[in-house]
Formats: sequence, C-alpha cells, structure tokens
Amino acid sequence: MGSASKQSNKPGDKNVADRRTRIAELRAAEQRRDRRNKVIASVAAGVLVIGAIATGTWIVMDQNQKKKDKEAAANADIPGVKTFGDLSRNHVKEKVNYPMTPPVGGDHNAIWLDCMGHVYDQPVENERAVHSMEHGAVWVTYNGKATPEDIKTLSDKVKNTPYSLMSPYPDEQGTITLNAWSTQLIVDSASDPRVNQFFTKYVQGKQTQEPGASCTMGQM
Repeated sequence: MGSASKQSNKPGDKNVADRRTRIAELRAAEQRRDRRNKVIASVAAGVLVIGAIATGTWIVMDQNQKKKDKEAAANADIPGVKTFGDLSRNHVKEKVNYPMTPPVGGDHNAIWLDCMGHVYDQPVENERAVHSMEHGAVWVTYNGKATPEDIKTLSDKVKNTPYSLMSPYPDEQGTITLNAWSTQLIVDSASDPRVNQFFTKYVQGKQTQEPGASCTMGQM
C-alpha cells in the first residue's frame, strides 16, 4: 500500500520566507532613498549652479557699474577747479619761478618725490613735487588755517591712495589746495565733497603727462 506525499510546513521554512520578505522590503526602501537622495543632490547642484551664475552675473554687473561710475566721475566738472593750459616739461637743476602757488606744472627737477601715498610733515621742493604731478600724482597742500581734523582726514586719504602725496605749504593762499598737473582746486575743509571728486578725477587722470610712470624711488 503506497504512502501519500506530505507537504513540509516546518517553522524554519516560514522564518526563511519572512527574512526574504524583510530583505526585499529593505532593498526597496534603500532604492527609494537612493532615488530621493539623487533628486535632492540634483536640485542642490542646480541651485548651486544658478547661484554661481547669479553671483558671477552680479560681479560682472557691479564691476561694469563701477567702471561706468568712474568714467562718469572722470568726465564730470568740479566747481572751482582752475586749469592752466599747456605747461613746459623741461628738466632743470635750478629753482623755478612758478606763476602759480603751489605750482602745478612747468619745468622741474629730474628727480621726483615719492608719491605712493606719501605724507610729508615738512615743506617739499616745488620742482620735485611738480615732477610727481607729471607722473599723475595729486599733491595735497595746506597752510596754518587747516585744523588737526583736516590734516588727519587728508593724511588718511593720501596714505590710502597710490599716486598721491601731501605736505604743508605755509605760503599758499587757500586753507587746503589740491594740485594735479595744470589743475588746481582750493577748499576750506577736508570735508568738502570736492576733495574726493578731485582724487577720483585726477589721480592718474587724463591730465597725466606720463601715465604709469614710477612714483617710487624718488627723493625728498
């Protein structure tokens, strides 16, 4: 008499099936996380790219705007500025009798004054200062009417401005005089807004006779 086959229903078989199901669920969950992380990473990368493009665009626009502002300032008229036309540029050894005080051009010494933000506490030689202006420097001078606050403000301005220099000039008529080649402006106070305008327009400005020439290795 034959025996009927019996189906296995052991507890171990059920545990194996449960483990397989659990593993499948974990893998599915992991795949969902991977997909979600990829989406997040893609979005973040896109945001970074957009941000970089926006930043780059802003930098370019800002630089362009600053360039336009500087060009506008260079072309703007400054009330009170006097100009003296074409002036001679010969190198001489003797003292020069300049027609304006302080001088803003003309024959001058072959050695210029250091003018990379130099502040001199004593009067300097006219002939050397004129040579510095030929190189595009702005020369700030002042007399005894200038206040300590004026002198401090102007000194700070000059020290932070390459192609500029400053010195006392007791004989000048105005309290503060801003000088560039063939160009001059007298003001009563360092707080006058025309001071900054003058620096912006005339430091290495269009009046410069020798653009880019050295303002170091000069002499007092």
